[in-house]
Amino acid sequence: MKALVYHGAGKKAWEEKQKPTLLDPTDAIVKISKTTICGTDLHILKGDVPEVTNGRILGHEGVGIIEEVGSAVTEFKSGDRVLISCITSCGKCEYCKKGMYSHCEKGGWILGHMIDGTQAEYVRIPFADNSLYHVPVGADEEALVMLSDILPTAYECGVLNGQIKPGDTVVIVGAGPIGLAVLITAQFYTPAAIIMVDVDNNRLAIAKTFGATHTINSNNENAMEKIMQLTEKRGVDVAVEAVGIPATFELCQSVIAAGGHIANVGVHGKSVSLHLETLWAKNITITTRLVDTVSTPLLLKTVTSKKVEPSKLITHRFALNDIVSAYETFGNATKETTLKVILTNA
Repeated sequence: MKALVYHGAGKKAWEEKQKPTLLDPTDAIVKISKTTICGTDLHILKGDVPEVTNGRILGHEGVGIIEEVGSAVTEFKSGDRVLISCITSCGKCEYCKKGMYSHCEKGGWILGHMIDGTQAEYVRIPFADNSLYHVPVGADEEALVMLSDILPTAYECGVLNGQIKPGDTVVIVGAGPIGLAVLITAQFYTPAAIIMVDVDNNRLAIAKTFGATHTINSNNENAMEKIMQLTEKRGVDVAVEAVGIPATFELCQSVIAAGGHIANVGVHGKSVSLHLETLWAKNITITTRLVDTVSTPLLLKTVTSKKVEPSKLITHRFALNDIVSAYETFGNATKETTLKVILTNA
């Protein structure tokens, strides 16, 4: 089969790899129908995730058709259309019993990380009964790809951890796909204002169409001063960091109001400064999280009922075998006006 293979920082190739086989009775082999590229994949290619080794097939999102299941798989069979979760869960370990599937002792975020992932013609899914979801009849598969990672990550790590409430003022720093997904799901809780901060005018314009009440281009104006002006110097109730660089986390710290929540969503490859000298007395809560995908069933209902339409995040479509071009388009998002790409395996 063909797959997108990582060969060290800055190096990737679409090349021949051995088709996966069942290794454990709880496995399933899935033929990929549609997949995508995540910002985390770009972090891997930068070298920000050093545990990813040379030769690893990247990708942790997608939908597909089951080709084969192990003898212990009871919920799925050959021919079933499935949504692949970015998180693999054994369902039995201490962390899984706490609902912290991201820290599963035998799984967690392993696809495209510790084991071969979904940017390939076929993928092996461990613990299939706990790590796959049936695709509802008539569902938009492109929209469902957004449920593998981006929507549950935004909702769990940003909205739920940020404890967004009706009437809150929220700032989302980063209007990329994950920041926009936070914007979409934050509106479940009717905040009074959602301020989007980015350096890309196109993404900020899209954020307006998705429900942002204010937008700030931090290349053109002082974002901290503007946010404090908008909040009458009070600051925001919730600040969501959705980029993963020191400057954006600094901004969140500088605009948070007393009693507020800073929810980190971004993948950080460099250390950041924690300003306890100004935060220690402000009753601030700072949260970090890797998505657990506990919200996937809820989000699946909202997507299939069209209460939420994540397909609006898709801007480009490619054949799977043109994935190198797709990476170029995704990696040059400002120039190409890219949000999410969809890769189809014909």
